[in-house]
Amino acid sequence: MAKKRVLIMGAAGRDFHNFNVFYRDNKDVEVVAFTAYQIPNIAGRKYPKELAGKQYPNGIKIYEEKELPELIKKLKVDEVEFAYSDVSFQTIMSKASLVLACGADFKLLSGEHTYIKSRKPVISVCAVRTGCGKSQTTRYIADILKGLGLKVVAIRHPMPYGDLVKQTWQRYETLEDLKTHKCTIEEMEEYEPHIAAGHIIYSGVDYGEILKRAEKEADVILWDGGNNDMSFYKPDLQIVVTDPLRAGNEASYHPGAVNLRMADVIVINKVDTASAAQVKLVKENIKKMNPKAILIEAESPVTIDGIVKGKKVLVVEDGPTLTHGEMNFGAGHVAARKFKAAKIVDPRPYAIGTIKKVYENFSQITDILPAMGYGDAQMAELKKTINAIPADVVIVGTPIDLAKHLNFNKPSVRVTYRLKERKPALKAIVQKLLRK
Repeated sequence: MAKKRVLIMGAAGRDFHNFNVFYRDNKDVEVVAFTAYQIPNIAGRKYPKELAGKQYPNGIKIYEEKELPELIKKLKVDEVEFAYSDVSFQTIMSKASLVLACGADFKLLSGEHTYIKSRKPVISVCAVRTGCGKSQTTRYIADILKGLGLKVVAIRHPMPYGDLVKQTWQRYETLEDLKTHKCTIEEMEEYEPHIAAGHIIYSGVDYGEILKRAEKEADVILWDGGNNDMSFYKPDLQIVVTDPLRAGNEASYHPGAVNLRMADVIVINKVDTASAAQVKLVKENIKKMNPKAILIEAESPVTIDGIVKGKKVLVVEDGPTLTHGEMNFGAGHVAARKFKAAKIVDPRPYAIGTIKKVYENFSQITDILPAMGYGDAQMAELKKTINAIPADVVIVGTPIDLAKHLNFNKPSVRVTYRLKERKPALKAIVQKLLRK
């Protein structure tokens, strides 16, 4: 029989993982291409032969997703597998209808086909949308585990923006490791807070190789699932974070709705800033979709390390929360209002290059600046944009000290935020798991 010809639609994360665990050694299938979306500077490259395995001595080309109809015909594709996250049901079915109209089948892989089983207990922290507060929840769980005297290793969802072979597996323990691995802003935003809290964190491309190394130094594996993706590892405890500021999204985005249905524990975060009606809608959807889950309400209080009262401020927020996550404000904007800034300066007239294009592509972003930094060129454009904006103070609502990395020409204050359970329960839940 002829091999089934498969194209994987991805964004340099779930697509590579699914290939590694489901397709790489499958002799009945030939993966003829990847397509890339969401993340810049991925298309035009190859998934390298060193990672692709014996069946792919030349590696596998990565194309722009917009070329999909032509690729299906040119490469005689039998099946298209969708493998990225944080998309609405409407979006995913639009893509499915295009694939079907071009004559190929459309496929989604479940966790059962893509999980890797660990020898150690696995706690996964995922979310229903980007920007729900998953990372702060992960750090909260890591602190609980450390407080119980356990060695914990956090394994982060991939962000392979550089040399894929060199990023096969990466270990981070000190801030110097960020320089060693030439991390982008997007990577530093996830790794630096873990390092600052004293946590070991791994990431990369091949999560089988990563797990082998992490298990040697961990009592518990903590999956830090980025971009609201499903866990790459078979979880013993699944914690899923929701965001009532986007109430309803938990039931209408993929794979956030999958995560919600599988969760053992569901955290309704940001109840201190959401309305009672928004929280109620999230609870109603949880009751319909996963009534057996343990429900935890949590606040996400913000603090700042300086004074903004009466000042003209530029608010810089976490990039993926505003783009993939489709939010129009974040912690920095909340802090500006809470601590009584006189005016929030509109950054759009000063945006250049790819930063300007972000505003064109995501029209919901108005008076805040997304901290986009997927490479040196984009980080340089972000710095020039910030330095051109006439503000008294920059409010940095990103998880890292952006001013330290970009050297602003004006004063800045940092916003910090943390998970605060209204009725503490997560520690007891974790202890119950570990007793098993």
